[in-house]
Amino acid sequence: MLTLNNVEVMYDKVILALKGMSMQVPKGKITALLGSNGAGKSTTLKAISGLLKSENGQVTDGYIEFEGKKIDGNDPEIIVREGIFQCMEGRRVFKHLTVEDNLIAGAHTRKDRSNLKQDIERVYTYFPKLKMLKGRTAGYLSGGEQQMLAIGRGMMAKPKVLLLDEPSLGIAPLLVKEIFSIIKQINQQEGTTILVVEQNANVALSIADYGYIMENGRIVLEGDVASLLSNADVREFYLGMKDAGRKSFRDIKHYKRRKRWM
Repeated sequence: MLTLNNVEVMYDKVILALKGMSMQVPKGKITALLGSNGAGKSTTLKAISGLLKSENGQVTDGYIEFEGKKIDGNDPEIIVREGIFQCMEGRRVFKHLTVEDNLIAGAHTRKDRSNLKQDIERVYTYFPKLKMLKGRTAGYLSGGEQQMLAIGRGMMAKPKVLLLDEPSLGIAPLLVKEIFSIIKQINQQEGTTILVVEQNANVALSIADYGYIMENGRIVLEGDVASLLSNADVREFYLGMKDAGRKSFRDIKHYKRRKRWM
């Protein structure tokens, strides 16, 4: 459904952030893009959604296709209308508007607005707490409540693909588990294709069908969830599950020097 082929992204015509990025997001599935801070995950989402221009970035090589159409270089509003919606890192809700007004704003690009009230109620079925807070000014919500609102606002655009950038960031662990459970429900019940970017590999892989691991602007490992969870390097460096036999700092230092992922 969504394909990135050998994509390079440069900021300010100087900084090369993506260095031949290739990945596929299949229809109706949840794909996880994992990696440490600065690996290029958010840049990947911005390249897809057309938001690079706001940061003086551009795709300088390769291409991005959505449903067989080349979309890199398109303006963000065109990409949203094509069916791709990005929930930004840090939630970015309209803090001066109410919860319900935020949801209505999410439907701004839709051509068909006849079922707006029905769609708002559908968001409330996934996020009952938002219904209780629908008249509350969004800026006064907790971080978890704002994340729910950001996802709900994305649903109002009726996207074919929902891009989620670090949905667990700054949220209490118990609430993270609840939100990711709802993301899985949205995927299964609405049929929405989801690409989730996360540093928290444990929670992302708990709902994903397929995963990519990114380092320094490149994909270094990919596979279905079962294969990633069984990979010793992934278990140690992304899941915090240390296997027996690698105990000394010298061993770890040696490991970091070699070309792992090959």
